[in-house]
This record gives sequence, C-alpha cells and structure tokens, in this order.
Amino acid sequence: MKKQRTALVDRQYRLPFVLLTSLFFLWGFAHAILDVLNKHFQEMLDISKTHSAFIQVTMYMGYFVMAIPAGLFINRFGYRSGVVFGLLLYGIGALLFIPGQYFVSFNAFLFALFVIGCGLTFLETAANPYVTELGAKETAASRLNFAQSFNGLGCICAPLLVGLFLFSDNKEHPNSVAFPYVCMGILVLLVACVFLRVRLPEIVHQTEIDDQGKRVSLWSHRLFVFGLIALFAYEVAEISINSFFINYVVEQNWMNARYASLILSFGGLGLFMLGRFLGSWIMRRIRAEKMLFWCATGTVLTTTVVLLDMGIVSLIALLLGYAFEAIMFPTIFALALKGLGSHTKRASSFLMMSPVGGVVGPLLMGFVADHTASMVWAFAVPWVAYAVVWLYARKMLSVAKR
Repeated sequence: MKKQRTALVDRQYRLPFVLLTSLFFLWGFAHAILDVLNKHFQEMLDISKTHSAFIQVTMYMGYFVMAIPAGLFINRFGYRSGVVFGLLLYGIGALLFIPGQYFVSFNAFLFALFVIGCGLTFLETAANPYVTELGAKETAASRLNFAQSFNGLGCICAPLLVGLFLFSDNKEHPNSVAFPYVCMGILVLLVACVFLRVRLPEIVHQTEIDDQGKRVSLWSHRLFVFGLIALFAYEVAEISINSFFINYVVEQNWMNARYASLILSFGGLGLFMLGRFLGSWIMRRIRAEKMLFWCATGTVLTTTVVLLDMGIVSLIALLLGYAFEAIMFPTIFALALKGLGSHTKRASSFLMMSPVGGVVGPLLMGFVADHTASMVWAFAVPWVAYAVVWLYARKMLSVAKR
C-alpha cells in the first residue's frame, strides 16, 4: 500500500536539520577510518587480526560505557548541549593521536579512540532521535535515512583519503597515522564553536500513563526491546565486515591493500551511501517495515554467496550487501523509537549501546579467521547477525499489516 507524500522536514526545523546532518558526515568519517587503521596496524606493528580488532573494540566500547550517561546528560541539559559536549570529546580524542604518534604506542592510540567513541556516543544519542522528531511521524524513518546518507558520504571519504595517505608507499611510515586525526580534530572543534552559537529548539514529550494512572515503563514496549536486539545484531554484521573487508580482498589475491581501500571506498561504501539516499526516497512512498524486510533478505542472500566462496561473484555479492544494509540502522532506530513519547531520549541512549556490537563482531570474526586460516568462514558471524535483523523485519512487517 502506497503512502501519501508528506514533507520530509517541517519548515521551522530546516536549519537545525541541515546543521545536524553535517554531524552525520563527521562521525561517518571517524568510523570508516577504523577500517583502514585495522590493516595498517597489522602491518606496521606486526600484530594478528584478533589483536588489530581491538581498534574497533576500544572505540565501540566507548558507546557501551557512555550511552547511559549520555542519555542522562541530554535529558537534563538538552540536545544542543549533548551535541557540543560530544564534539568536544571527539576533537580532544583526535588530538590525542599526537602523543600516540610520539610514543608509537598501540595502547595510546586505543585510548584516543576510546575518547572519540565517547564523544560519538553523545553526538549520536542526541542527533538520531532529534532528527526523527523534526517532521511528521510517518516520515521519521525516511528523514533519518536521508540524514544518515551523509554518514555514508563520510564513510566514502575516510578510506579514500586516509587509505591513499597510509598506503602511499610499499613501506608504510608508522609516524604518519596522526596527521589525518589532527586535521579532523581541528575541524570538529570548529564545528563545536558553530553549535555553541546556534539555538536548537527542544522537543517536549508527554509522559505515557496507563489505565491506572501509573507511568508506563520503557521495557514494557516489547517491540522496542526487539529493536534493540536487532540494532545490536546489525552493528555486529556491519562493523565486522568493514573491519576485515581489506583483509578478505587481499587474502583472496584480488589486489593489494591500497587498491582494496579504494574498492571499499568507491565500491562498498559508495553503494552504501546510494542505498541510503535511494532508501530515503522509496520510504516516502512505501512502508519502512516493508523496505527493511526486503533489504534484510538481500543481506542474508549476499552473505550466503560470500560463504559459498564463488570467487569474484562473492566479491560482487559482498559489495551489493552494502547497498542492502544501508537503510538498516536508521530504519531500525526510527521504528524502535516509534510511539515511545517521553521515553524517547532514554530509549535512544539504550539504542546507542548497540554499537558494542563493534566489540563483539570483529573479535569473533578475527577469531574465526585466525583459527580457520580463511577469511571466508569468518563471514558466518555477520550471516547470523543479518538473520536476526531479518526476523525483526518480518515481525515489524506483520505488525504493520494489522
């Protein structure tokens, strides 16, 4: 059943929407750099895939540790304060790569990434639910997908720019890794100054009351709980695949790490960004639940082809998987927040704990790869995770049809 077209963003919220959309680019850039660092540190420090996975583990652990404090902070001080504080942490963490470079210390780099992860938690806990509120409820998923499309643009730019920089020579230079982070840190702190001078209108929700006059618990919303699980599963799949994409392509003897980073940027993450723009457009015409179901089906099928190890066909399937998964995070996020009212900010903080999947996924995938001596079998980890998302999508589709 087709939906009647509605304005994506209410007129009075257009400026806040534009400003917040810029943040999606910044944290997309921060996430995608990790995929290049993973391979870079393996070669620079001569460490295993499991060890290098701690790059993702440390940064995404910041989400798990800081998600609840971020929700409490935003509940008390508002969305704008959450954004500014997140940008400050992000910028400071990026600049901490300077002492990390000086000491050439893997642990120092990990600490800097943890601080960045804490900053991104504040940014995403504030920006994701705020964007869903800047217009009609029926366009919430489409609106968040559109904003998240610029996250995809950041994901393209990071492997392209940083990958070319780090893999520019046959022999890599261990002291070069701080430069892109310093540039990023300065930019982020400048953006924080802009947000300090801009007023973002707060969204006020009514408290949900049951028939007995008692406040309804967040955890009584079962679809929210299922959405939280599905979002965690998605993060396991997405982050683990991104973490070892370069490893997979190189070990299949298709190309070297430098060209693999270009394929990741223009191929996988390019399709990812296009998938979000296209998904946002489609969801203004059909139900978000139906879109999520068919995209989840696509990721399960494409990951199956990778597991079957069909040569270049598997690489094509893996790249197509980026297009299918593109709408998953914003769509699950928006559906999980649907109808939560005054619980929205708190629920958002719990949903932002889901990137802890970035701790679990790469470790599991690295462990499987190290113990099977093949990156192919490691794709069983994202296959299971995508299957969980498919079950959630099927449930939400059945609810929407009632």
